[in-house]
Amino acid sequence: MSDDEPPNWDFKDRDIAILCELSNDPQLSSRELTQVLEAEYDIDVSHVTVSESIRRMRDEGVFREAIIPNEEYYIFALFEFKFNAEHFADNWREAMEYIKADKHTLFFFLSDGEYQWKTVMMFRDRQEVSRWIHDCYTEYGNVIANIRNSAVHNVLKFQTDPRIYEDLRKERNER
Repeated sequence: MSDDEPPNWDFKDRDIAILCELSNDPQLSSRELTQVLEAEYDIDVSHVTVSESIRRMRDEGVFREAIIPNEEYYIFALFEFKFNAEHFADNWREAMEYIKADKHTLFFFLSDGEYQWKTVMMFRDRQEVSRWIHDCYTEYGNVIANIRNSAVHNVLKFQTDPRIYEDLRKERNER
């Protein structure tokens, strides 16, 4: 599967249960998952089947794995980018690739409204944030009219809630 193609997956109860449990504890082994599936979901499968299901879902792009550092090591910032329409057409792609590829970028997305690019970025300190903004304006100030940044304080939740996967089961049952 390529990054441009959406996953093509027919969810089984087993798959949904695996995603729920891995969201709770990404470090569970396939053997441990097998035991949890039996005890919590009344699903009797081998650890080999569990391992294969995880591998196939990963390969198909059903979920992505990322290493997210503990929030105690970094400060997080939300950046929102407003464009300079006069120079946007000539340089937007280069600016977008610069931001996307930057080591500080954790999450980069497009949105509607006046500020259409948004990122969640990680830095070691506030000086690094200021330096990054300065460098970005120096390099791409002709494309970016304004960067609005917000410090993210007190990260209170930083995980996928397993209950989100129950929506997959509901959608499947509605078909």
